[in-house]
Amino acid sequence: MLLVIDDSKPIFMQIAELIENGIVDGTMAEESQVPSTNEFAAFHRINPATAAKGVNLLVDSGILYKRRGIGMFVATGARAQLVARRTEEFFEQYVKPLAMEARKLGISPEQLNTMIERSSGLAPETGTDKERSAAL
Repeated sequence: MLLVIDDSKPIFMQIAELIENGIVDGTMAEESQVPSTNEFAAFHRINPATAAKGVNLLVDSGILYKRRGIGMFVATGARAQLVARRTEEFFEQYVKPLAMEARKLGISPEQLNTMIERSSGLAPETGTDKERSAAL
């Protein structure tokens, strides 16, 4: 779990995203303990208050919970909650604009689906697909 500092976003939010990514990809299982704010601070060479702010953001949203004197833990249902939120964000940020642009270009839903399948490696390119892509 390495944090690469992105100057366009506050560090505390990057810490929260780092933990969220670990939960979504299964690195941090539900009910498992997450590193302490001091561990985050020392490992990533950031201020402990900044690390605490990122962790507390997740506590406030119910992704993590505190066990007094023990540490922070991933809440039951945290992965499902994160996947649902990120799926909606993905829809708003990527799918809606993609569909709007496809509509402007006269690309049918079937053509768009074929393009998506082809780009993800789900469908092999056929002569028809190549001709269709060249025409678009």
